[in-house]
Amino acid sequence: MDQKTKEIIDNELNNNEICLFMKGTPDAPQCGFSMAVSNILKLLEVNFKGINVLESSELRQGIKEYSDWPTIPQLYIKKEFVGGCDIVKEMYENGDLKKTLKEKNLSFKE
Repeated sequence: MDQKTKEIIDNELNNNEICLFMKGTPDAPQCGFSMAVSNILKLLEVNFKGINVLESSELRQGIKEYSDWPTIPQLYIKKEFVGGCDIVKEMYENGDLKKTLKEKNLSFKE
């Protein structure tokens, strides 16, 4: 990954408490997995930034190297990689996602 791509990713993570690297945008997801994670975050009414990896092949490849995770979407909470669609869905269903948000002092809908 080039330095510029790493800086873009670092900048997004430093400036947004919750980042979702996804295909498309929260209002117009371009894949079902991205839509699923985006919808979970909307259900919880958390403030998050959706970053469209389809706008840049460097970013799309770079985020996979950054997290050492092969798929998109990728959810980060306070700069910490949480996981992809299956992990986020499971965490939402078993209550761990709310617990993580609470531990990190982020507001969400109970």
